[in-house]
Amino acid sequence: MEPQVFHTPNAPRPNAFVPQAVIAGEFIFVSGTVGADLSTGKLIEGGYEAQVTRAFENLKTILEDAGSSMDKVVKITTFMVAGSDPDFSITNRVYASFFKKITPARSAPQVMPFPGGILFSVECIAVI
Repeated sequence: MEPQVFHTPNAPRPNAFVPQAVIAGEFIFVSGTVGADLSTGKLIEGGYEAQVTRAFENLKTILEDAGSSMDKVVKITTFMVAGSDPDFSITNRVYASFFKKITPARSAPQVMPFPGGILFSVECIAVI
């Protein structure tokens, strides 16, 4: 089966060059997803925790619209601007609210500042 680019109108799209996700066989690979508002396309206000929560909501929407779910995520990578959540307490609290049945394999690198005020981004691999 050929990989297919996937986009849903129900979640913000990063830009014209980056797909929201690619579906290949029984897997969906979701691109870096940030805490942007669908109606404005801009980052939501409220700081780090608000961006983390919205990023996970956007991720959930992409997965569900592609025929998957948060319960089917097998690998997740969260990227946070260094110093935004030094002890991971905010990230872990929000993370736990989205993963109730299974805890996927996870990496969580801290990065230099993203452009445009982005404090958090999340990507994943899930089974469809």
